Amino acid sequence: QVQLVESGGGLVQAGGSLRLSCAASGSIFGLNYMGWYRQAPGKQRELVADISSGGSANYADSVKGRFTISRDNAKNTVYLQMNSLKPDDTAAYYCTAVHFGRRHWGQGTQVIVSS
Repeated sequence: QVQLVESGGGLVQAGGSLRLSCAASGSIFGLNYMGWYRQAPGKQRELVADISSGGSANYADSVKGRFTISRDNAKNTVYLQMNSLKPDDTAAYYCTAVHFGRRHWGQGTQVIVSS
């Protein structure tokens, strides 16, 4: 089993920055893609960014140029640096990881961007 624990959410003004972290633990040998999804009230969960174990990153168009995903394989941790935040970025952010074809989820961390 894979456990994912997120941290780093909070309240920030528009234009500000936040850094999310997600640490994986448990049976994590062979952990493949890690990433972040988000879900705003009344909306579907959507991909924000993900990154392979080799470091190849993929971003949603809405965050390209503002968010950066990175990964420390030695620490089994994935990060999401969020800059130039907008009110539309307000959502619950969920860490995810794929392990032998099975997707795992964290409990989520709230990001609120005030205008």
